[in-house]
Amino acid sequence: MNKTQSVLITGGAGFIGSNFIVYFLENNKDIKVVNLDKLTYAGELSNLKEIENNANYTFVQGDICDSELVNELFNIYNFSGVIHFAAESHVDNSIKNPDAFIKTNVNGTFNLLDIAKKNWMEAPFKFKDGCENNRFHHISTDEVYGTLGKIGLFTETTPYAPNSPYSASKASSDFIVRSYFHTYGMNVVTTNCSNNYGPKQHDEKLIPTIIRKAIRNEPIPIYGDGKNIRDWLYVEDHCKGIGLAFKNGTAGETYNVGGKNERDNLYIVHKICEILDEIKPRENSSSYADLITFVKDRPGHDFRYAIDASKLENELGWKANENFESGILKTINWYLNKYNS
Repeated sequence: MNKTQSVLITGGAGFIGSNFIVYFLENNKDIKVVNLDKLTYAGELSNLKEIENNANYTFVQGDICDSELVNELFNIYNFSGVIHFAAESHVDNSIKNPDAFIKTNVNGTFNLLDIAKKNWMEAPFKFKDGCENNRFHHISTDEVYGTLGKIGLFTETTPYAPNSPYSASKASSDFIVRSYFHTYGMNVVTTNCSNNYGPKQHDEKLIPTIIRKAIRNEPIPIYGDGKNIRDWLYVEDHCKGIGLAFKNGTAGETYNVGGKNERDNLYIVHKICEILDEIKPRENSSSYADLITFVKDRPGHDFRYAIDASKLENELGWKANENFESGILKTINWYLNKYNS
């Protein structure tokens, strides 16, 4: 797409969103970013301290379901792009409280899409003058595809089969975005990513939990037998993929973003403990691995996710820079600094 003047980024105080805003501003000096975030428990303004004084950055606290606010922001800033991260995203929370996931992930996405359409388009397949290149980029997850057996990869044509209220709400939002392309001709693109890790991730997630529990000498909880497999993607590599898809992706297309780093949870916890044993030994000289504790598996726990990112690689030239072993060392060091401070 052509250069935009002002971009709305939703959920930019969260893990992936905050990493992306820093990346995006560093690589787009002439674009103004407005970050709309409700600041739920998962959003931290401290994630954005390195750009909080950037003249091209504005923070607005608010809800993507608030039509009046979103309309007001479109009127003030005349957005020519939306990059939509805002979502309830923790599977365990979706099992306990699915209502919040439907409101934010489904209704919120619809609200943003519909307001963007009304601001950018005169009629189906007819853009307002100057809005021809305006784009709505929807950030989604590989969990919409369901679960894999021991072989195979998710591709952009894999049928959707979500298994949790979280993944079902994200699948619903993906379909709404798709419908706005096919029904109205709106310029949309969707990216579906594998499990992200790296700096600024919320403490509730697996990798921060392992690190935090370990250095506090507390039991490290691992679901079931620990053999569930995920494709781990370092967050900065994900940000590069989003930037490429937003700028150069084909309207109406989806792009999978994966790290080609399939690891089961047992490997993850033992690798982190091994690194911590080296760089921050326990006072009693025993291994952090002694703290590993297996807990009851969560309901509907998908066995394996793995992504084929060849479409993004071949069409847009994306490539992951980090393998899991290099990325996890950076991640551990970041969290040690955080917890020590």
